[in-house]
Amino acid sequence: MQFEDRRDAGRRLAARLRTRYDGDVVVVGLHGGGVAVAYEIACDIGAPLEVVVVRTLRVPHQPVHAFGALSEDGTTVIDNREVTRARLTRHEMAQVQRDARHEIDRSSVFLRQIQPRVPLGGRTVVVVADGSATAAAMRAACRDARARGARWVVVALPVAPRSVVAEVSGDADDTICLAPTSSYAAAARSYRRFDQVSDADVAELLRRAAGRSSNPAHFAQTPPPWDEMVRIPAGDAMLNGHLAVPEHPIGIVLFAHGSGSSRHSARNRFVAEVLNRAGVGTLLLDLLTPDEEGDRARVFDIALLSRRLVAATSWLAGLGPISELPIGYFGASTGAAAALRAAADLRTQVAAVVSRGGRPDLTGSRLAEVVAPTLLIVGGADSAVLALNREALQAMSCDVELTVVPGATHLFAEPGALERVAELARDWFVERLSMTMPARPDDSNGEHRTRF
Repeated sequence: MQFEDRRDAGRRLAARLRTRYDGDVVVVGLHGGGVAVAYEIACDIGAPLEVVVVRTLRVPHQPVHAFGALSEDGTTVIDNREVTRARLTRHEMAQVQRDARHEIDRSSVFLRQIQPRVPLGGRTVVVVADGSATAAAMRAACRDARARGARWVVVALPVAPRSVVAEVSGDADDTICLAPTSSYAAAARSYRRFDQVSDADVAELLRRAAGRSSNPAHFAQTPPPWDEMVRIPAGDAMLNGHLAVPEHPIGIVLFAHGSGSSRHSARNRFVAEVLNRAGVGTLLLDLLTPDEEGDRARVFDIALLSRRLVAATSWLAGLGPISELPIGYFGASTGAAAALRAAADLRTQVAAVVSRGGRPDLTGSRLAEVVAPTLLIVGGADSAVLALNREALQAMSCDVELTVVPGATHLFAEPGALERVAELARDWFVERLSMTMPARPDDSNGEHRTRF
């Protein structure tokens, strides 16, 4: 089968999908050429267009070989056979993943300012590529959609190597390929025109599909829900963040991660998802830029981290529909010290703080100035940190509680430990944020309604 270009390929795929799926469908294009194909499908069947930013992990010095893929949300697919064949070390793999992470961040921050995330929960998601994507990249995109709540995942390809189609089918509920081929080279030859698709091209397609302005402040005039990457000015730095706000939120919680961690922390993302389901918005935030992450002095510069947390809090105050919502802080390890110090800043007016395995001792004299209700959560087997938190409990004069999770170590990796942390944080934030939430205009008797 011969395609004139990606536009032609998308229209032919749409004809197949039109008779196969209807209802609540979202079309997700792989960053690059996949979006060009997906755009035609979305327009034809009247579905929202979404982009997923995925990077293939290439073998160092052998770029023709790939050992996996990494998605925007941190979903990772590794081909252990290729790792063994190439004799890759953990250091080499980690370096490739770091480089891929930075590339993903650059693209996703740019694109999410134009197109906020489309909710996938309970919907049929059609993952589209143009035939050049690796199996690992498409599998990562499928798993990414599944993690975001997709009810049914379909892979739609105009052309692709047969081996790739077979491999991807294991991660999809349905797979459609109009023209299976013997190789990637044969797939590329199936197009008469197969030009490079840039970030600017993808952005333009997203604008057309959404039919709205590319103004980065669009969410200031748009009611939640939101689920998008954001860029936050903080002095001379631009911080990357992931803002997720459910419909009718009762408040927003900012996450301050511990040393060596980031907004991609699986533990904090788990807690954030629990809060989102309880009607609490979350901002997972990198308090250091990618260039600063390797500087250990900055990692432990609590004053710097707290200033940036204050800046992010001020930034939230400018987001229209959520600008008056009460704010909470969730800090982990050294990030808890930054959260407590920021909470002591009168500009933040924080309604509640939760510390997970925190280092309140690093807050210094500002600890006694915290007035926000504070919950200190520590693992029972984390003896050194537990002692520090017991000292903090005596030093603080606000409404403060210490809860010990029996048998848990510093990272709460034991079965059920992190779930307990999430439950404790959820209950603490829901109660405290609800108490300070302003009444909605449509509420009767001045009472607010909380949706769960």
